[in-house]
Amino acid sequence: MTNSLAGRVAPKSELIDVAQLIGSYYELSIDADIEAERVAFGTSGHRGNALVKSFNEAHVMAITQAVCEFKKKMGYDGVIFVAKDTHALSTVAQMTVMRVCVANGVYAAISKDDNYTPTPLVSFAILEHNKKSEKKADGIVITPSHNPPADGGFKYNPPNGGPADTDVTSLIEKRANEILKNSLKDVKIVSYDEALSSKFLSEFDFITPYVEALGEIVDMNSIQKSNLKIAADALGGSAIAVYEKIKSHYKLDMDVINPYVDYTFSFMTLDHDGKIRMDCSSPYSMASVLSLKDSYDLSVANDTDADRHGIVTPKAGLINPNHYLSVAIWYLFKYRKNFTKDLKVGKTLVSSSMIEHVCRSLDREVCEVPVGFKWFVDGLYDGSLGFGGEESAGASFLRFDASVWSTDKDGIIMTLLAAEIMAVTGKDIADIYKEFEDEFGKSYYDRIDAPASLEQKKILKTLKAEFINIETLAGEKIEKILSNAPGNGAEIGGLKIVTKNGWVAMRPSGTEDIYKIYAESFISREHLTQLQKEAQTIMQELFKSI
Repeated sequence: MTNSLAGRVAPKSELIDVAQLIGSYYELSIDADIEAERVAFGTSGHRGNALVKSFNEAHVMAITQAVCEFKKKMGYDGVIFVAKDTHALSTVAQMTVMRVCVANGVYAAISKDDNYTPTPLVSFAILEHNKKSEKKADGIVITPSHNPPADGGFKYNPPNGGPADTDVTSLIEKRANEILKNSLKDVKIVSYDEALSSKFLSEFDFITPYVEALGEIVDMNSIQKSNLKIAADALGGSAIAVYEKIKSHYKLDMDVINPYVDYTFSFMTLDHDGKIRMDCSSPYSMASVLSLKDSYDLSVANDTDADRHGIVTPKAGLINPNHYLSVAIWYLFKYRKNFTKDLKVGKTLVSSSMIEHVCRSLDREVCEVPVGFKWFVDGLYDGSLGFGGEESAGASFLRFDASVWSTDKDGIIMTLLAAEIMAVTGKDIADIYKEFEDEFGKSYYDRIDAPASLEQKKILKTLKAEFINIETLAGEKIEKILSNAPGNGAEIGGLKIVTKNGWVAMRPSGTEDIYKIYAESFISREHLTQLQKEAQTIMQELFKSI
């Protein structure tokens, strides 16, 4: 049920007490015997909240020590780029990271002038460094992504520039929890003053090289010449300074909205559940950006670490992420002359099947993988994937010459690509997508969440296709039941059931006590609802019987 305050500016009663939050980060003691207080890497690193003892100094010390040990074990002897977003816990967590890295003799680089740094700029910096040096660099990004203001997060990116795979995060998670269990005795740490004056700490300009290179991946000249009036809202996140640099460097008609950092995010409108969440794919969180749609040719937004994108146009308002992915893929593979026929399109199992229809029309092969951008890293890195995108509004693609740009989600190039598409085609993004509907049929797509205990989530994560003993779904014969992704054979961590005109997928959340049901119908909204209902029934029966 949608909260009555959804889409409205957050009342003061909903704002965090920053002093209390920071105090909890330093002062609350962790009990490693309690599962909720241990380190747990989901699809996007470890996330938590200092107030409930799931993201505190002890966690950051333990994870950073584990990363330093892993880095040395692997022989990654280059610098580790350390970035933070604009959540309140990110700054204090970065201070902790610096102290541990320096104590371990690991060279760490933080942003020049203590700037906030988007995730894609870290991926870009790692890849650019490793092109020129045999000393392999890697990265730490301190961000809980679009999560509420009280949350904190920690991501590790190895030398391939992308989010670490489970074989890496499982090792870091295990070692970090051992360190917590041993009361942090294995942590090497110096004072903050010592870290600041150490030879192992340096400053790095993440923004300038990235912005100056944008012309290698987006047609910035066409955007400039088009005179499109653009609004860019970083939702109080780390992309504020990046957009300001883009505006000045390329002389764009761009207004940077809300160009300030506020740890309480008091300017945000509440999400569907009444929480402050910087989710650029939510119409509720994006209400203030949506209010700009008639004043600009294009309004764009990112979450706090700018790895996700939100696109608003005058005709459609907030573009559904799946719709924009379909349009972006069509445009790139139609207009990029160096995107040869052997380049594949990467999509997650829970992204819209409209992408598959578009790719078939372009004679392009689709590589369908489980949820998580980590599954696109190798393909983007070696140039076999021209594009990799997630239904949750995260994507990246190759440069004009089909070489790698970033191997993590890049919400900034995705917002700029929307401007390029409109500049080159002269069409609204919504008009292009409508052409797909006219040709392939209308898609009805939605995701709903249902409560799930820890035990139920574990059951769902290990489900196999043979556990499903039904032949039809929402009135159609079942064609496939998948527990492994067809693109790479990896386990889904859930199930996907496919019929001729629809599908459902069920998987547990990595961060909340829920499981997610994704569904899509090419028949009707009523058919979509039936798919969702039957998926819930399937899960309830499975939970009873297993």
